[in-house]
Amino acid sequence: MKYEYWLAAIPNLSDCKKRLLREEYKEGRTVYYIEEMRLRLLAFLEDKDAGAILKAKREIKLDKEWERLEKQNIRFIPYFSEEYPKKLLQLADPPYALYVKGRLPREAAFCAAIVGARKCTPYGEEMALDYGKCLAEHGIQIISGMARGIDGAGQRGALNGGGATFGVLGCGVDICYPREHIGLYMDIQENGGVLSEQLPGRPPLPMYFPMRNRIISGLADVVLVMEARERSGSLITADQALEQGKDVYALPGPVTSQLSQGCHFLIRQGAGILISPDDLLKELEIHTKELKQKTGKIEKTLENDENVVYSCLGFFPKGISQLIEETELSAPVLIQRLISLELKGCIREVSKNYYIRVR
Repeated sequence: MKYEYWLAAIPNLSDCKKRLLREEYKEGRTVYYIEEMRLRLLAFLEDKDAGAILKAKREIKLDKEWERLEKQNIRFIPYFSEEYPKKLLQLADPPYALYVKGRLPREAAFCAAIVGARKCTPYGEEMALDYGKCLAEHGIQIISGMARGIDGAGQRGALNGGGATFGVLGCGVDICYPREHIGLYMDIQENGGVLSEQLPGRPPLPMYFPMRNRIISGLADVVLVMEARERSGSLITADQALEQGKDVYALPGPVTSQLSQGCHFLIRQGAGILISPDDLLKELEIHTKELKQKTGKIEKTLENDENVVYSCLGFFPKGISQLIEETELSAPVLIQRLISLELKGCIREVSKNYYIRVR
């Protein structure tokens, strides 16, 4: 795996070209030992790309770097790994690899992103804490950027609710940013994980934060914007979520507050309105912990293949092609299982070939 890390770590080479290299040669080790002449003959590489690869062979101290990852308990998860989040593979530009301290979100569990202003008001902070706590108590995983203000409050709320939360960083996962969140940084690793596409040791540079926002929205099933100015990074996250087909909710505030202008803009554009955590739970059809117990009882009564299909469905519609990919069942078998589950009243077809869980 250390050669795979080397391929991921090559500077000045795009993720797209790294993927093409890996798909061409099937493993990082082969790329590492490829002859220069063969490298320069590859049609998708320019001379500068070949130069970057050769330079990386000379300058990256592979054994030392890999040993450092292991000592710091940083997990390296490339895009072809079974552990890599399937939700991120649906992005137009998924990260080539993730670096993780702790664990990744569970694929089968619902995820909500809580994002907003760094310099938030006491009102915004209180709402982020309340939503994070209430959602976590109902088994919803909380995703955010561990930033000052709303992000940190939402994640602290999730911890207070005894749930799991995950921080997506705009720097290496071995760096706590902002530094005053060191306690939160450690607690998140115990009750979830911190992750980044940036190499360990990379500082928090402005250009990395818009990039990390697509990962936050990509991992989330729904995005909650608690407070945001008219021009805000949180609106970038919301835009990316909408492009990815996710639902966005915004918290209304005083019409005179600059920190609510971004939220009011989203609401005017059709975002859902956050009234209360309980109201949101009802909208998401996630009512109480009893729902999870009921779901567990249903799954025990289903056939094995039915259980696989049922566990992949949730409260937002999924199409046949997505279910084939997630269940790894053939189309005829999948359709038979969907018909069986619908007859049993476990799922419902909400539009042509799109299904949701109803029990």
